[in-house]
Amino acid sequence: MKRNIIEIDQEKCDGCGLCVPSCAEGAIRIVNGKAVLAADNLCDGLGACLGECPRDAIRIVEREADAFDEAAVAAESGRQSAGHNQGMHHGAGHHGGCPGSRVLSLVDTRKEVAGEEGGARQSRLGQWPVQLKLVPVGAPFLEDADLLIAADCVPFAYGDFHKDFLAGRALLVGCPKLDDNQYYTEKLTEMFRTSSLKSVTVARMEVPCCGGIETAVKRALAASGRNIPCTVVTIGVTGEIKAGSPD
Repeated sequence: MKRNIIEIDQEKCDGCGLCVPSCAEGAIRIVNGKAVLAADNLCDGLGACLGECPRDAIRIVEREADAFDEAAVAAESGRQSAGHNQGMHHGAGHHGGCPGSRVLSLVDTRKEVAGEEGGARQSRLGQWPVQLKLVPVGAPFLEDADLLIAADCVPFAYGDFHKDFLAGRALLVGCPKLDDNQYYTEKLTEMFRTSSLKSVTVARMEVPCCGGIETAVKRALAASGRNIPCTVVTIGVTGEIKAGSPD
């Protein structure tokens, strides 16, 4: 039969996985780093996933396809629920399809850890994922959080990144030189507008191209209409703080 059904452009898809939880029928999976339609009979053709794709990789087409099957959807839902319950033992919060984009609230590692000097350093990361492209706009760890937005070179250049910057903060990481800065601005605008953030700290490198992440944050704050305190800290390529303070 000929009917409406989704089509995913594999050239545009970057595998972020945001479309997966938006499909209540479980019709979309991440396979080899790309979103794919798992089966024609799982897709109702209504397109609830369209608005979640930041790359405009999903569209509705009319083609020959198996009829939508509610029984198959129920069976798929049971399978995914079983997998989700297993994931909860590891602190899983929301099912994000691809393990790399599944939202996790980790064990509380953001508090100060006593006695770590002279021994193994404790990670202060309190959530997963961290890449700005992969974190959903409504991620639960953004609520009432102090947010750190770091250029992805910063943790390598600054030796005490976990202790001085990450402890007590949610984290978003990106590269303003290699990624789409306009996309950053638009996504951050929605995050600032919809989340009850307490503060934003931007950690960037001193190199000029890294200024894009600071610009994206400031433009997003202005566009969001929210009055969220924002601090910018600049790190030198040899690891010293050039401007600002993480405190």
